[in-house]
Parts: sequence; C-alpha cells; structure tokens
Amino acid sequence: MRTLPLSACLLLTLSLAAGADEKPSPEKSDDSDAAAQEAKHISNLRQVTVGLPRAGEGYFSPDGKSVVYQAYPVGYPFYQIYTQPLDSKTPVRVSTGRGRTTCSYFTIDGKQILFASSHTDPNIAETELAARKLAAEGGRRRYMWDFDKHMDIYRVNLDGTGMTKLTDTPGYDAEGSYSSDGKQIVFTSDRDGDPDLYIMDADGKNVRQLTNVDGYDGGPFFSPDNKWVIFRSDRQEEHMLQLFAISADGKTEVQLTNNLKQVNWCPYFHPSGDYLVWSGADYSRGPRDAKFQLWTLDLKKKDGILEGGKVTQVTFDDSHDVLPVFSPDGTKLMWTSTRSEDESSQLWIADWLRGTKKN
Repeated sequence: MRTLPLSACLLLTLSLAAGADEKPSPEKSDDSDAAAQEAKHISNLRQVTVGLPRAGEGYFSPDGKSVVYQAYPVGYPFYQIYTQPLDSKTPVRVSTGRGRTTCSYFTIDGKQILFASSHTDPNIAETELAARKLAAEGGRRRYMWDFDKHMDIYRVNLDGTGMTKLTDTPGYDAEGSYSSDGKQIVFTSDRDGDPDLYIMDADGKNVRQLTNVDGYDGGPFFSPDNKWVIFRSDRQEEHMLQLFAISADGKTEVQLTNNLKQVNWCPYFHPSGDYLVWSGADYSRGPRDAKFQLWTLDLKKKDGILEGGKVTQVTFDDSHDVLPVFSPDGTKLMWTSTRSEDESSQLWIADWLRGTKKN
C-alpha cells in the first residue's frame, strides 16, 4: 500500500515528517517578533476545537457560521468527522464511528456533508485491533497516511442520517470537494493504480479522469469560477509535494511552485480568486528540522492561463501551521496548528486582514 510521510488529506501532528519518537527542532524565533509579523496578516486569533485528542482540517459551512472537521475520538484509533457551530465548543459526530475517515466538506446548501470513509472494510475489526496495538506500542516511527483501498466517498445529513455512497470502485477514493455551484465533485482516486484527480457529478455519476501522471496528485479544489483546479503533487520527487493547477477540462496544466527543497501542499483559493493560501516547510536540512508555516501566492492570468505571482509568508510561530482555508466571505482564515498548550493539533481561526487593512 502506497503511503505518504505527509497526510494525504489529514491534519498533521508534532510527529509530522519527523517521527513519533523524535522532537522536531526548528530554530526558535522570538515570540514578540513572530507575533508582530503575523499581525500584518491576521488578528483576533482563537482556538476552535477543544476536548478531543487531535482535531483539524476544518472547512466552513456556506453561511460561515459552522465548521466540519476530523478528529480523534477519545479511545478510538481513527479520525471521525464532526460538525460544530463556531459559537459553540460542542462537536457533533456525523460519521459512523468506525473505520478511517477524512476530507469532509459541506454541500452547497449547507444541509449535508461530503466525506470519505473506510467503515465498509469487511475486516474492520482486525484493522482497528492492529491500529490499537500499534498505538499501544508507541505509534508509527513516521506519520503516514495509508491509501486505504476501502475508502469511498459518502454524503450524509448533518445529524449522520441518510448516508449515500457516491463512489464504489475498488481502490482509494477520497479528498473530495465541491465546485462553487455544487454541481461537481473533484477528488483523488488510485483506481487506475496511481493516485490521480477525477471529477464527477454531485450524484456520483459521469466520472472522468483529470490527471494521469505518475506520482501522487491530491488535495484538489475548484477555483471560485470553476475553471481551474488546484492540487498538490509529488510527481517530480516522491514526497516532495509541489503546487499545480489544471484547467477543469483537463487541457492545460501549470506548475505553481518548483522548489524541491521546500514541501508545498494543501493549497486553497481565496473566494476572490486573486490568490491562494498554502502550507510549506523548508526541507533543505531534512524533515526533522522542517517547520510548516502558511503562505499566500498571488494569481494572475496570461492569455487565459493561470500563473503564480508574489509569495507572502503569513505565519511565523514555532508551531506547525497547516491546512488553511478561507471563510466564504474571505474575512476569516482557519487552519490546523500545534499552538495549543499541550501542542496537539487543533483548529484555530483568525480575522484575515488582507483587503481590510493595508499590509
């Protein structure tokens, strides 16, 4: 089974790319200086998730009032999917409570949740037992996410009822998200033996392949105008993820980052379409010293082709900052961070100052 040292779609923890038995040792920055640098871009920083061992990879509801995310339940070895109003600290589980889950996303009307799950694994009891045993022994020496062959994409009501299976092809199907009109879903599948991007109708029909290059292509999102899909890929060098964009018709592809000394992943469009945010880390001294921080990349089009422009660093903290997303109105930034007191991965949110304050 192919694995990545970075999560295929899941949040990272302090063991990120270093090892559960190793402590990352990035150079420490001055706290006051880091805060001052971040204050140019974000304000009113606060923690969203509490009470769960690890939580993250959150996405906003269409009205911006709730979030959906994945988290480890107390005593269970795999992530489950939860919803939570932003004015509440009480999570509500919408997944089955069994198997691996990942990559949740609200439907365009905000009434249902899209997510991937392996709960139909016919050997789920054995899979859970093996995971519990591994955890009891101290966990993996490196954080890896399996491309579980039982992973399929589902749609479910906010209370966990009415589950509908949208994919039913042997192999890993996950990392799905909707187009802005809710008519299409872009996702990652290794149904042809290699993780590539696919697009299907919102009901799971009319599946077509978007990328077909050796290496992992994943974490796809439509542009606000639905003309482009951004994603991450390690096609140049295994595990060294870089950012790409491909036209929704699959005819034109562009590479947005090209620095194999830095891992760049989890890109997400600002609703204006003028720039994207992502997480990157310098791997020039090896993964043990890598610290993931948030960055933005300005976008422009030349002869209708998407191009990358100015790069700006957003976060400077000594924690790992990953999986950033914007609120639907573009005024909030939410991401997964190890800034919590116990250094566990949790969701954090801040006011986004670009467009409201000159940086």
